[in-house]
Amino acid sequence: MNYIWLLPLVPAAGAAINGLVGIRWFQRRVAAALACASMTAAFALAVFAAFDVGRVPDGREASLGFWIPPIPLATARGIQPFTVQWSLLIDPLASVMILIVTGIGLLIHIYATAYMNHEPRGGYARFFCYMNLFCAFMLLLVLGANFPVMFIGWEGVGLCSYLLIGFWYEKTTAASAGLKAFLVNRIGDWGFLLGMLAVFFTFATMDFRALAAQAGTWPIETSHFGTLSVICLLLFVGATGKSAQIPLFVWLPDAMAGPTPVSALIHAATMVTAGVYMVARNAVLFSHAPLVLTIVAIVGALTALMAATIALAQNDIKRVLAYSTVSQLGYMFLAAGVGAFSAAMFHLMTHAFFKALLFLAAGVVIHSLAGEQDMRRMGGLKRYLPVTFVTMMIGALALAGIPPLSGFFSKDEILLRAFETNRLLWLLGSLTAVLTAFYMFRLIALTFYGAYRGPAHSAEWRGPQEPAGAMTVPLMALAIGAIVAGFIGIPAALGGRNAFERFLAPSFAQTRALATHQAASPHLDASPAQAGALMLFAALLAILGIAAAWRFYVDRPGVTARLASRWPGLDALLRNKYYVDEFYGAIVVRSTLASARGLWRFDRRVIDGAVNAWGWSTRILAWLSYMFDKVAVDGLVNAVGRGAGEGSAAVRRGQTGLVQNYALLIVLGVCVFLTAYLIAR
Repeated sequence: MNYIWLLPLVPAAGAAINGLVGIRWFQRRVAAALACASMTAAFALAVFAAFDVGRVPDGREASLGFWIPPIPLATARGIQPFTVQWSLLIDPLASVMILIVTGIGLLIHIYATAYMNHEPRGGYARFFCYMNLFCAFMLLLVLGANFPVMFIGWEGVGLCSYLLIGFWYEKTTAASAGLKAFLVNRIGDWGFLLGMLAVFFTFATMDFRALAAQAGTWPIETSHFGTLSVICLLLFVGATGKSAQIPLFVWLPDAMAGPTPVSALIHAATMVTAGVYMVARNAVLFSHAPLVLTIVAIVGALTALMAATIALAQNDIKRVLAYSTVSQLGYMFLAAGVGAFSAAMFHLMTHAFFKALLFLAAGVVIHSLAGEQDMRRMGGLKRYLPVTFVTMMIGALALAGIPPLSGFFSKDEILLRAFETNRLLWLLGSLTAVLTAFYMFRLIALTFYGAYRGPAHSAEWRGPQEPAGAMTVPLMALAIGAIVAGFIGIPAALGGRNAFERFLAPSFAQTRALATHQAASPHLDASPAQAGALMLFAALLAILGIAAAWRFYVDRPGVTARLASRWPGLDALLRNKYYVDEFYGAIVVRSTLASARGLWRFDRRVIDGAVNAWGWSTRILAWLSYMFDKVAVDGLVNAVGRGAGEGSAAVRRGQTGLVQNYALLIVLGVCVFLTAYLIAR
């Protein structure tokens, strides 16, 4: 299966050609055709690989050789060789992800060919370069057979998210949102990197299969927070960053500053699912750390509920969908936390269809209203955008969990497993389901029903119109997926065999999730009657949420304004997203900037002051030394010289060369001597 190396390589080649050549030379249609062709080829390879996996369920690895040759390093088992190979692993879990990334990614690329057509030629090619590169790194992430190869893809999608969210970098909001996404993800990546290092120190390997084989022999840490729990907690920190869970969810809503195709790609098919996939890939490891799984489930449930409540009060159509994504990712972590890894992946797959559909449909609405995103300035659009209305309604119904659409089957599976494991978590998930149905049909009501409240028609703008086929055909394809995707996971309570779970079974064959939760809490399998009753209850909750939204926003639209005026504190709390951004701004951002400014002042005044003072003192000492040398030392030497010269001149004048002068001096000397002698006596 060496051809699987072509999966990330093909879109990477498309990115390289558009980036190196297309920005300067390609026309729009050439750049778009190249990007879409590379994604089409990748999707064809993904389909072929999935069929191949069906014949070999255990999957296979393909290796190109060593990336890092053996290096002796200290581990818990003594000195062991640290080595990394460029290896890719294709198994049922990876095959599901590559089909999502390439299939949904291809439809988003096709949509973007029309949506981004207003961009300058160079910017158009640059956009598709980033999109192809994003998909290439995501494919490398999901196919990596070991942690280091996965980490390359992990960091690559982080880089591409920065480039795509900040694509319109002339806008301050877009540039700031890209930077925010990059920095928040680095916090999570810190935990992920430490977890990788802890994995090697503990197991002397970073290969996923070798790690699973070793971890499967370890005892389950049911009553203490041991080595495996520390490793899993660090890895989960990385997952909270990529998949926008509490407390690192704040970057995802701001990512709406990027173009709508970027929002769809990030939220549906690529980056935000990376954390869920990483946890599922290491299911054996997590299943041996029940305390961490409990943390995962609690964080997921709280994130789902919190994001759903925030979505109730948002007026930007893309922000409602963004918080919906955060909430649905919480559902996926709730499933993983209760040991239902297959259910988490099932919801990931169905969510990719209806969330991509919702974002692209929202993009059509925004495009048709000349860039307007505030739902309060929309309304009555179903008669202008019939295809968008129908497809977006299908996506909203699927997200709300209305049978027999895909979201019903995947969400019901999660709630069922939560009910079997922890009734409080099931209650939180059920409450979130009601809120999900409510805020989605609030969006539908404000956008498509009531009177038209959008921009006025003018000579330059003739009003909202359905766009060209390049934007509507992907909506239809995704709507079909949102309808039928759930049928591959029909549960036994409805007479199905849950083919999706059976397909993924080889990837989770070594997990011991049931044993984990039997030790941690009572785990009671629901009977078929209970399962059927829970499914009916979940459907009724969705209908209740839809009916409430219809009542408040279609039948009696003034009720919500009166409720907001009655409880202004709660309304402000939800509209301002629990003030989490303000809290981070005050506690983290401002304190960091204040610390940075303080360090700068300390460096300028103390460090630089000491260095400058030393420099000036050195110059002064050098000047004093120079003056001492010039005045004292040189003066003394010169004085000795002058004295010798003057003394020699005086002596020289006494040397006349006349004998009578010398005789006279001798006589005078004798007289002086005799005088002194006589006086001394």
